[in-house]
Amino acid sequence: MVRAMYIHVPAAWLSIGLYTGLALASLSYLVWKNPMSDIFAAAIAPIGAVYAAITLVTGALWGKPIWGTYWVWDARLTSMLLLFLMYVGYIILRNSFDNPQKGKKSSAIIAILGLVNLPIIKWSVEWWNTLHQPASIMRLGSPAIASEMLYPLITMALAHLALAWVLFLLRAETLLEKQRLKQRSLLQ
Repeated sequence: MVRAMYIHVPAAWLSIGLYTGLALASLSYLVWKNPMSDIFAAAIAPIGAVYAAITLVTGALWGKPIWGTYWVWDARLTSMLLLFLMYVGYIILRNSFDNPQKGKKSSAIIAILGLVNLPIIKWSVEWWNTLHQPASIMRLGSPAIASEMLYPLITMALAHLALAWVLFLLRAETLLEKQRLKQRSLLQ
């Protein structure tokens, strides 16, 4: 089951990192009214949701043989589920208004408010007595993981990061083209 770590951990890191990007892009959209920031946020959301879902599924598959159950209401698991729901909520809210501007603004506010959850995900195992193990890599001092496991984990994290970057660029390009086509149709 230790091999699940090579998908689970990079997916968790990316889902948190992508949410940070989503919130920052949303903040930029609200403060500076930058339409590209809104497109970036919209491009990030589904990718982050998929990575959060991968984190939850691989964590459940790992938890069954290790903890004896697929799910416990552990602080980290619950806050990770909340992160997934924040992504889904952002996507639904963004697309649920007749006036797209209201949807963009409302979803941007939700994305920024969701930032509160990120430190909870990171520090929950230190704050509360949970089943989830504490940080093995991103901690003070040296990593508590053998280099034979650390280097493949970093390699997988970089591979997932590259994939997420490519997916983001493709999604942003698609959203930009969709916006251009909409503007052309309005002009005609």
